[in-house]
Amino acid sequence: MEAPFDRASAEAAEGRGDWATAIAMVSGFSECYSRDHYRHDAHLWHMELLVKAGLLHELAELAKTDVHARRRLDRFLYEEGRDSELRRRAERGDKTALYLLVRLLRARGDARGEQTVAQQAVADIDAADTYAIELANQPLADG
Repeated sequence: MEAPFDRASAEAAEGRGDWATAIAMVSGFSECYSRDHYRHDAHLWHMELLVKAGLLHELAELAKTDVHARRRLDRFLYEEGRDSELRRRAERGDKTALYLLVRLLRARGDARGEQTVAQQAVADIDAADTYAIELANQPLADG
């Protein structure tokens, strides 16, 4: 019989920054796309813990087959302003990375040059992606 999941203990470990314990507890209970929403939530929490622990190599490995890991890794790269890594991921077909790359390039300033850089990135990576084209060509916000 499986031991019950002790969420309070996992949260306490996270609060202490005891990443190894928190990750072990949460990952042992988590299940991607589970019908049990607690297990699915734990899966998403596991991805977040990997980021907090700085275990990006592990997250990147999971991202090869896990959509939630891929999205969390892409979001981390966006939040950190790592456009070259987003670009590499987008060039390998990661649509989320492409959209976040365009948003990042556009967010770096409201000068026309930033919009041009975003438009060029779309042209270079996937000129047929209508959503990326739309993102790159949105009017610049008045700032």
